Order: sequence, then C-alpha cells, then structure tokens
Amino acid sequence: MTATARTAPDAPGTPATPATLVIGATGTTGSRTTAHLVAAGRRVKAGSRRAAPVPGAEPVRFDWYDPTCFGAAVAGADSVYLVPPVGDPDPAAVMLPFLDRARAAGVRRAVLLSSSAITEGGPAVGQVHGALPGLFDEWAVLRPSWFMQNFTGSHAHADSIRADGVILTAAGTGRVGFVDADDIAAVAARALTDDRAPDTDLVLTGPEALSHDDIAAVLTEVTGRQVVHHRLTYEAMRDRLAAAVPPAFAAMLAGMDRAIAEGAEDRTTDTVHRLTGRPPHAFRTVAARELTAHPARPDIL
Repeated sequence: MTATARTAPDAPGTPATPATLVIGATGTTGSRTTAHLVAAGRRVKAGSRRAAPVPGAEPVRFDWYDPTCFGAAVAGADSVYLVPPVGDPDPAAVMLPFLDRARAAGVRRAVLLSSSAITEGGPAVGQVHGALPGLFDEWAVLRPSWFMQNFTGSHAHADSIRADGVILTAAGTGRVGFVDADDIAAVAARALTDDRAPDTDLVLTGPEALSHDDIAAVLTEVTGRQVVHHRLTYEAMRDRLAAAVPPAFAAMLAGMDRAIAEGAEDRTTDTVHRLTGRPPHAFRTVAARELTAHPARPDIL
C-alpha cells in the first residue's frame, strides 16, 4: 500500500478537501488516530459527545444515541473511523442506521474498531463487521488484541492496580498478544488513507504473547511497586463486572477471559509491521513510557 500525499490547504473559493470523521476522537484509539491523521496532513472531523477541542482537527458533536447529530458529523467526509458505543451489547442497532446515512452522504471508506475475540457475524460489534463489506466498497475491520493501556490508563485493571496493586481476571495462565493503542492508531491511519483500502479484517497484536502474571511482573519491575495477578473464577469475574455494566455484557466479557484461559488469544501477528513498516511496541516499552513519564503524579501507580 502507498500512503496518500499530504493534503494542502484549500484555496479560497475551492471546494473543501474531503475529511475523515473520527468517532470517539477523545478516546484511547480515536485520539491517537486523529493525531496520526493530522500529522499526515489529513483534514479531520473529531467526533465526540461534547465536540471537545482536539489539536489540529475540527471538533464536531457525535453521539451514537442521537441521530440528529449524524448529518452534520458526516457532511464533507469521505471516510470514517468507527469506535462502537462502549458497553452496548447490541451496537448494530445504532451503528447500522448511521452507516446507511454516512454512505448516502458520500462516505466511501469505513474502518471499524472491533476485537480479536469477535469474528465477523459474531456477537456485539461482530454484527457490524458482517454488514460492513455490503455497505462500503472500501473498508477494513481492525481486530486488536487486548490493549496494553488497560494496565496504564483508565480501564478497570489500571484502577485496581493503582488502588490495590492487583490485576483481577478469569484468564488463568492464558497468554495474550497485548497491543499498544498507538500501534492500533498507526494501522487505522494507514487503513483510512492508503490509496487502496485493506478490504479485510486485520488482527493486531504486540510482539509477544504474555500472561497476566507476566504483565504484573513487568509492572513491578518498571514501577518499583509490587503488582500481582489474582485469578478469579468465571462466575466471580462475571459478577464483579456486572456491578458496572449490564449483565449480558458482563457475561460476555467474563467469557472472553475464560477463552483466554483456554488459549484463544495466545498468538502474535505481523500486521502492525506489515502496514506501518515498523515493529509493534513491547509492553515493557509502553509501561515505561506511560508509567514513568509523570514523576510528580503519585496516582499513576
């Protein structure tokens, strides 16, 4: 694939350069994808519920549950990065009507953020994955493994690490090819702007498969604070999650942990290297980058 040339500013009186709409532009992958696109000279419409300012981008209001904002969000866009609504067990119900509208408005390429654990036509966002090739001639589905930022950002794992020095899962000794969110964003930017769209799904991983015990050991070494992995049963994990998300979604998430324990995520791929031209970041690198960069903030870990 070859990258599209840098977009020059529009001259007065000429039609506006087509934009990429990034949904979830203030989130973990959306903010990073926006930054990559802006750095490449791409015009970006940064969609978020409050139309929050994002450096180099045009803020626009976007809420999956408010169709009245759809028209303004897609106006002038020829491509869209799709981050599904968080915690919704049936995202297709709100996403598919939007995608129909986006296509009618002139969007020709869509890149969907899914998960390595969810296949085409599977539960939740798998239904959107199944519909995407029939809606757009140019498309890609990113299926990243679990984010490394789950242990460094605002995820429940990071919260329990900061509060108690523990990681709680039902994953047992199962290994996962954890991936850096910045690597996901780098692939997303290429999938959105390369002359040829991938027109397939892409499983994204880091360079090695690690157990949660391995993750705890790396965090202990990097931060100097003891972190341990506590192994829960599927039922205990499901009930813990159900205190924060709908029961059906909690059961699905706990089921993903159980699948990890059975070896479903013990793999690595070359996708990041193949699409970006550089190897994916290792967890130790990401942990050092994100957990030692703020020495004045004791809340980091």
